Amino acid sequence: MSKRQIVLDTETTGLSVEDDHRIVEIGCIELRDRRPSESRFHCYLNPEREVDAGAMEVHGISRERLRDAPRFAEVVEAFIEFVRGAEIIIHNARFDVGFIDHELARLGPNWGQLGDYCTVLDTLEEARKLHPGQRNSLDALCKRYEVDNTHRTLHGALLDAELLADVYLAMTGGQTALLLEPESAPVSAEDAAERLHQRQLNRPALRVLMPSAAEQASHEARLAVIQKRSGGQCLWLAQTAPVTG
Repeated sequence: MSKRQIVLDTETTGLSVEDDHRIVEIGCIELRDRRPSESRFHCYLNPEREVDAGAMEVHGISRERLRDAPRFAEVVEAFIEFVRGAEIIIHNARFDVGFIDHELARLGPNWGQLGDYCTVLDTLEEARKLHPGQRNSLDALCKRYEVDNTHRTLHGALLDAELLADVYLAMTGGQTALLLEPESAPVSAEDAAERLHQRQLNRPALRVLMPSAAEQASHEARLAVIQKRSGGQCLWLAQTAPVTG
């Protein structure tokens, strides 16, 4: 049986469910065995409330634009059936899952929570493990993994799900779409390795920055302290010591 994953993103009227903010857009992309299928779930939703100005600046979706959109209650069955049994891939999952659970709770206890229907993988948490101390926003990861997001002037749930799918596949070690070839044309391991090799060859040479005299003196002073405190076991000094004899 093929592994089914759903890359999901939402846009909302604001930042907090505690202020009864609502979902205005859901975008989902299906992956089967780490390859994108043609199956999508995408809808705009009437949030039945105003959209905060800050949220408007992020996604550009006004309440007027959503006036004739369905309400969450009208799409919930189709949404649940789409995600049922899959692994859901979300960037900063606590935010999106919190909003989906909030929408389900508004419909009554019989709907439960998103975790009752599927499992969730948070790519933000995965990125923090792989790149500790670095920026791990979706934009930062696009840059790090060379995923083209130049067409992204505003956030959008389906667009962000497409970008996240590329980032997830690159981050977890597989070739991406998002090579973007049809599902009927699989890429062999040899072809994927050759493409990766060509990308590495085409990268510009890294700049070499030499330390200033002050930086070099500070570095040597620090190594002297380490050498003293370690009883002469500073590995850096051992590796850089001149060979005699």
